[in-house]
This record gives sequence, C-alpha cells and structure tokens, in this order.
Amino acid sequence: MLNAVGKAQNILLLGGTSEIGLAIVERFLIQGPAHVTLAARRDSPRIDAAVAEITAAGAASVSVVDFDALDTRSHPAAIDEAFSAGDVDVAIVAFGILGDNEKQWHDQGLAVEAASVNYTAAVSVGVLLAGHFEQQGHGTIVAMSSVAGQRVRRSNFVYGSAKAGFDGFYTQLGEALRGSGANVLVVRAGQVRTKMSADAGEAPLTVNRDDVADAVYDAVINGTDIIWVHPLFRYVSLAFQFIPRQIFRKLPI
Repeated sequence: MLNAVGKAQNILLLGGTSEIGLAIVERFLIQGPAHVTLAARRDSPRIDAAVAEITAAGAASVSVVDFDALDTRSHPAAIDEAFSAGDVDVAIVAFGILGDNEKQWHDQGLAVEAASVNYTAAVSVGVLLAGHFEQQGHGTIVAMSSVAGQRVRRSNFVYGSAKAGFDGFYTQLGEALRGSGANVLVVRAGQVRTKMSADAGEAPLTVNRDDVADAVYDAVINGTDIIWVHPLFRYVSLAFQFIPRQIFRKLPI
C-alpha cells in the first residue's frame, strides 16, 4: 500500500521494456525503493537494459516474469507469479504495438496481431489484475490508453479502434471495482517521444515520457480515474466528437 508520501512497496510493469512504463516506475521510485516486477518476454533484447535502468533508479529489487501478450493462456500463471511477492500497489498495463496502418489494413495477419496485442491481451490481463486487486482491497491499475481511441481516425484506425476498445474496457473496469478499495486510472496520452513513435514525426502537443510519468504519479496519489496527457487533449477530444464525419475525414490528422 502507498504510504503517506506516495511510496510504493511493490510495482508491476506489464510491458516491462516500455519506455513510458519504465519512466512511470522511476517516478514512483523517487519516493523511495520498492520491489519492481517487469513482465516481458524473457528473450526480449531490451529486458537486460530495462532491469539495469530500474536498478539504477533505486529499485530495492527487480524480478522478471515471462510474459507474452499474444499467449493469453499463459497470462494467469504470469499474473499469479507477479503477485507471489505480495500485494501490488501499482500495476501498469503499458504493452502495445503501433505498426504501419496501411500495411495492417491490407494484411489480415498484421491486423489481427495488432488487435490481439492492443485489445485482447489487455482485456485478458485486466480481468486477472482486477481479481487480485479486488481481493487485496487496495492499489491502482494504470491503463495506458490513447487519445487515438477517442475518435478513431483514418490515418491509424487499426491501432485507434483497438485503443477505443481498451479505453472502454478499463474505464468500466474501474466502475466495476468501485467500492473495493482498488482504483483504475485510464491514461489518455497523445504522442509521446519514444522509439515507437520516432518515425511518426512531431505531432502537436507531443510530450516527453517524464511528462506522462509525472501526470500518472499525481493522478495515482489523488485517486483520479482518467487523465489526458497533454492536458489540452481533454478539450481537443471533446471538440472532435462534435465535428461531422464529412468534415472530420478532410482534416489532416
């Protein structure tokens, strides 16, 4: 359980090599050391660097749980292993793939892979996390959604449609857990400067991963259930809902 100064004892990062996820973990470690579990494929070429980064940031200890988003049958064992060290104060769902939208909607395999990772796998771990959090009666599930799911655009509709489902699932998972002592924080981020978005170009209101980490930390401490990063996206997303489809399709986004 987070103490009076926001220090966690046990943090779980699903998507253990995610740049944004690692930044969020590091932000919590500023408050003091904690045990950190990184859930990622054990053969990931980036996992050793992620362990080193979190260790240098002040983790009391770091463990790695073998996690393959596409292998949903293995998820119950992976989540159980992540909770074997005790109650988890913060669980961050930060895995996902962006991919090339034009290739995806022309290739059934690529489209299914994107939907499976970005939505189906997220639902799978969400159900499992909710069971543990409901039982322990405290903690926060941080769900890394996207403004791309607020109104799906032609330019990235494979990714955006999956994130729309992701967002809907986790916002209502929070409602299902209401009163249990556990909370779900849905993070609707715009473009963040990471390796995954490096080829996408600099979009308006692009933020750094530390901006996301600071916003997430503050929201968890305050018990908030939804945030936008950059904050202005809250109003941009609202405005998008009222633009007629015939006009929306002509916008350069």
